[in-house]
Amino acid sequence: MAEDTQGTDTPTTAPTNVPDKPALEGLEASLTRRWLDEGTYKFNPDTTREQVYSIDTPPPTASGSLHVGHMFSYTQTDVLARYQRMTGKNVFYPMGWDDNGLPTERRVQNYYGVRCDPAIPYDANYRPPAEPAKNQRDFDVVSRRNFIELCEELAVEDEKVFENLFQTLGLSVDWDLTYRTIDDKSRAISQRAFLANLAAGDAYMAEAPTLWDVTFRTAVAQAELEDREVAGAYYRYPFFTESGEKIYIETTRPELLAACAALVANPDDESYQPLFGTKVTSPIFGVEVEVKAHPLAKADKGSGIAMVCTFGDLTDVTWWRELQLPTRAIVGRDGRIVGETPDWITTAEGREAFAAIAGKTVFSAKEGVVELLAAADLLDGEPKKIMHPVNFFEKGDKPLEVVTSRQWYIRNGGRDEDRRERLIGRGKEIDFHPAFMRSRYENWITGLNGDWLVSRQRFFGVPVPVWYPLDADGNPDYDTPILPADGQLPVDPAADAAPGYEEAQRDVPGGFTGDADVLDTWATSSLTPQIVGGWSTDEALFSKVFPFDVRPQGHDIIRTWLFSSAVRADSLQGVAPWKHAAISGWILDPDRKKMSKSKGNVIVPTDVLNEYGSDAVRYWAASAKLGADTAYEIAQMKIGRRLAIKLLNASKFVLNLGATEDSVLSGDLSVLTNPLDRGVLAQLADVVAQATKAFEAYDYARALQITESFFWHFTDDYVELIKDRAYGAAGEEQQASVLAALATSLDTLLRLFAPFLPFATEEVWSWWRKDSVHRAQWPAAVEVDGDTTLLSSVGAALGGIRKAKSEAKVKQRTEVLSAAITGSESLVQQLRAGLGDLKAAANARELTLIAGDGELAVSDVVLAPADAPVEAPTQA
Repeated sequence: MAEDTQGTDTPTTAPTNVPDKPALEGLEASLTRRWLDEGTYKFNPDTTREQVYSIDTPPPTASGSLHVGHMFSYTQTDVLARYQRMTGKNVFYPMGWDDNGLPTERRVQNYYGVRCDPAIPYDANYRPPAEPAKNQRDFDVVSRRNFIELCEELAVEDEKVFENLFQTLGLSVDWDLTYRTIDDKSRAISQRAFLANLAAGDAYMAEAPTLWDVTFRTAVAQAELEDREVAGAYYRYPFFTESGEKIYIETTRPELLAACAALVANPDDESYQPLFGTKVTSPIFGVEVEVKAHPLAKADKGSGIAMVCTFGDLTDVTWWRELQLPTRAIVGRDGRIVGETPDWITTAEGREAFAAIAGKTVFSAKEGVVELLAAADLLDGEPKKIMHPVNFFEKGDKPLEVVTSRQWYIRNGGRDEDRRERLIGRGKEIDFHPAFMRSRYENWITGLNGDWLVSRQRFFGVPVPVWYPLDADGNPDYDTPILPADGQLPVDPAADAAPGYEEAQRDVPGGFTGDADVLDTWATSSLTPQIVGGWSTDEALFSKVFPFDVRPQGHDIIRTWLFSSAVRADSLQGVAPWKHAAISGWILDPDRKKMSKSKGNVIVPTDVLNEYGSDAVRYWAASAKLGADTAYEIAQMKIGRRLAIKLLNASKFVLNLGATEDSVLSGDLSVLTNPLDRGVLAQLADVVAQATKAFEAYDYARALQITESFFWHFTDDYVELIKDRAYGAAGEEQQASVLAALATSLDTLLRLFAPFLPFATEEVWSWWRKDSVHRAQWPAAVEVDGDTTLLSSVGAALGGIRKAKSEAKVKQRTEVLSAAITGSESLVQQLRAGLGDLKAAANARELTLIAGDGELAVSDVVLAPADAPVEAPTQA
């Protein structure tokens, strides 16, 4: 096995080459190119599972607009990746592009002026028009394969924009590990997984509701909906209990009375609680239905009890699915009431009433049912006219209907208690960060009332890989689907002939027909570990990365992406897909509202990256803990920029004092002869231990806070205290001691900051070290016998003297003729250990240390006149 050199130190010495004017500007471009050229972040496939840290990176929708949320969450993932790489892990850090979905479909349509129709044959020579038609009705109609080719062509340009953003941000991704969710490999794996689910009984077909436009005769995706305010009316009429009591409902859709499957009321509504579980009979049609409880029912809407029909709207679909109601569809795909009387209407009067509306449009059927109710004196009062929002297809002019159709499902525990408990158990195999996010996963599972609907009536996507034989009358036999051989994947049943058939036999009696549906976007996205990990295509790689170490993602898609991924891994591999789930929060605007395009409060990330620099933006993102919704704060970015600049300048100062790579301690600590030097390194060792512990707990924000706090303490106090010794004023032995402490501290701080400020740390590293700080080892605590509070005590004393000079309005280099410092006995002992550095830094001739009660206090400060000669300090 090849040697893996990441996270290790190479014993090479580089000459110190510090620029005169260090700057952050230009580092992103120059260092990004260097990292790419040198393969700094490349994954080494010649490895073992124990050496690997694998990341199931969220694939962004590259056709979508860039926003600061990308910088926020992806930086948090990158910080973790960089830490793991420095600990010696072989980091598998891929990047995918989610181009299998409506955003991409819409973008390709509008950009090229094309529409996808799977029934159109593939044209290998097709090129889109130079300019798209202004009216969508005039768009070119192309095959699914041609459409996917255009998608991939356009995606290349879109992905370059994202790739440039992520590289500018400093993501340590291996850019050789990329994929698209619509490419051949992803489609093949998605179809292979579906077929495996089908073979195991985990996928099945069933009748299900679908939004339908009766004009275009097409299913409509949720993203294609729009609400329009239309005139309507509430009609009030009764159902009857067994005792004859009238239970009034109010509805805008009386034409669906024959499709009623239940009445529902809110479980907390005391007026209807006695009715739950009992039967009532519908007027006119005489059908018994049960009264049920559901929290979506609104006690203050209408009469407080609702008629559930299959299907009047999407709420009916929810009730039907969650209450497991019978399907009683009466509206066909042509928007008319079906001609045949349903078998659940059994009374002669009911069948006669249905015959009166059969074959009518829903509008005419509404008039017919109202007339029947009025004739039976069942309408209670006049209809109440209202304006209310109704779902329309964005291109349609009639309200959408919900019709039943055959759909594909994957079992997810919604109808299987054993599977539900098993999936909850899978969640317990995953360490959630923060831990409370597990409850969202478990709550979603326990609230499921149906399996996962994975088929979609869209043209663009991963086709359902199934054909059906046709009988002598041309009817499909859904019970004996025709499946492709594995080597044929990916397939498109709308364009490819079924195995064993010729294309000429498509849609003719005795031939075959292809499944026209595509798989839900999540059905493919749920397989990102399998796609990028090489399941079924590179099993050697898959065994080295799966289960993945971490899935980073937002908390709002725990119920979708995280859960669906757990469902697929459970059914395909029998394990949880990752060991950890790192859940990020939302970005909020200054008013603490979630940023979204619809609200118009989205910030373009390139602007802030150009103005403040990538390290500053990363500092803002990494300051937020996992799971925390975080305000977009320019002030925090300014603090991060100040930190990065200070790191450059402080490093320049330390190196110009004479610290070199040879000065870094590597074992022999005898050179540390000064208590203050030992103390600062002992304190730094504690910082390393705390930061390491925080990182191991996925609390990178804590690691940053601890490191930053020490850094400012180090630069503001220690560097100021030791300047004279560093210049040799106290002799060679003391100079060697301080240079060892300075070099070791700088070396350690650069490593500690490297995950957060990759550009500034790499720049400083290049001044005095070879190779990359990002391939260096995470710092280990140097076991130094030193007082970890010594620097704080001496620094506080120096601060007291500086304060006295400021209050006296004199320069800080003004000589202190004498001063008294009072503190506890232990504090006085500490000050005595660092007195030489304290007097030199304060330019103090005489400092009297007095043991007493209370906190440290500086008093009786006597300052030399401005023109007084400077004398050598003496120790009291």
